[in-house]
Amino acid sequence: MNILARTLPILAASLAMSLTNPVQADSIVVGGGCFWCLDASYKLLPGVTHVTCGYSGGTTSHPSYEEVCTETTGHAEVVKVDYDPAKVSMDKVLAYFWEVHNPTQVGGQGNDMGAQYRSIILYSDLAQKVAAEKSRVEAQKGLSSEITTEIVPLKKFWPAEDYHQDYFAKNPDRAYCTMVIRPKVAKLKHLLESEK
Repeated sequence: MNILARTLPILAASLAMSLTNPVQADSIVVGGGCFWCLDASYKLLPGVTHVTCGYSGGTTSHPSYEEVCTETTGHAEVVKVDYDPAKVSMDKVLAYFWEVHNPTQVGGQGNDMGAQYRSIILYSDLAQKVAAEKSRVEAQKGLSSEITTEIVPLKKFWPAEDYHQDYFAKNPDRAYCTMVIRPKVAKLKHLLESEK
């Protein structure tokens, strides 16, 4: 049996596997205020492939938005940021986190007050924990107030209801979007342009 005859079935199987099992993007779960703001903000970052709004950091299974808003579930509004590590590093994704919200504010963000709006990074492994802690130390150097961000293990991420996904893109003229999200997006676009 010649070498081509032996390797063709292996190559065909490898190709079939790569087509049915595409390489997965890395992801990290973060929270810092309303998840609509984080969703719109992270979609600006080159290398981010998908953002999913959700809930994490609490004790209730399958929490609803209404339940999370009562502050009885312990969950924070968060986003799961999927990114292509060939295009953007975890360090860059984390550095951006400190730009998209105020990590020194206690009990919420801006006028969005409550534990569900707290600043939080939920790590899925030791490498993410180390990267998050290192990133927090670096971010603190540029701030006069102390960072209050929690860095805790990710136990479970619960996707939010469909109407929360891509909220800014679907509702650009709603009052919250025009008054809160649009100015933040404009500021972040300027920041990203200045880094080029």
